[in-house]
Amino acid sequence: MVTRLNVVALAAAALVSLAPLSSAWAGCVGDCGTATANGVVTAAPVGNGSYSYVSTAAGATGAVLASIGGVNGSVLTSDVFSAAANDALAFNFDYVTSDGAGFADYAWARLMSAGGSQVAMLFTARTVASGSVVPGTGMPAPTASLNPSSVSILSGTTWAQLGTDSGRCYSTGCGHTGWVNSSYTLTSAGNYYLEFGVANWGDTSFDSGMAVAGITVAGQTVNTAAAVPEPESWALLMAGLGAVGIVRRRRRRQSV
Repeated sequence: MVTRLNVVALAAAALVSLAPLSSAWAGCVGDCGTATANGVVTAAPVGNGSYSYVSTAAGATGAVLASIGGVNGSVLTSDVFSAAANDALAFNFDYVTSDGAGFADYAWARLMSAGGSQVAMLFTARTVASGSVVPGTGMPAPTASLNPSSVSILSGTTWAQLGTDSGRCYSTGCGHTGWVNSSYTLTSAGNYYLEFGVANWGDTSFDSGMAVAGITVAGQTVNTAAAVPEPESWALLMAGLGAVGIVRRRRRRQSV
């Protein structure tokens, strides 16, 4: 069963100690939720098989990386947690895109300081006509280790979280990555939160999304099955991401 939460909000991050770390999510802008295996996204490789996701299917205008741009997107943020130097951070993700050719939708994950500054880019993925999807072409290089380190797109876009674009393909480059692992060692003690996002680039046609699961900090599992918060305010997130204008154009859809 899929639980879908379409919200335009950023809940204030609550500072929690590393010990509990049971409620994972502090806020969502756009289209976020929890789901189980369906279509090309198989059961998460760890835990009970469920995962959290972000999708552009009901994305919010301007919810993109300011340095990359885009039209709309969705961003999911974790609670703030305390960690020590040399603590290990790890998670798994699967990027799915119904777009292709020159429409370079993308996804990312960042480790942020409690104050909202980027500490590390943990991974990037981007729709390309050929070559590696992960790391994302033309995006900041991730400082985390990825396994596998380079990922080519796999065929198939059927995934309920893409909404009406599930099973659709605009052009060469559509598909999914399968589950990829990201791992990072914190260089200093501090208070942090995680940010996961996905964005439409160029227009709002042919959506993309990302599944996230198996988040651990210092070996402790973060409960990513926790519900995404209800709407409140997204001003803080928009200030960090930057807003962009909408560019629309029509494209003919075709089945995969």
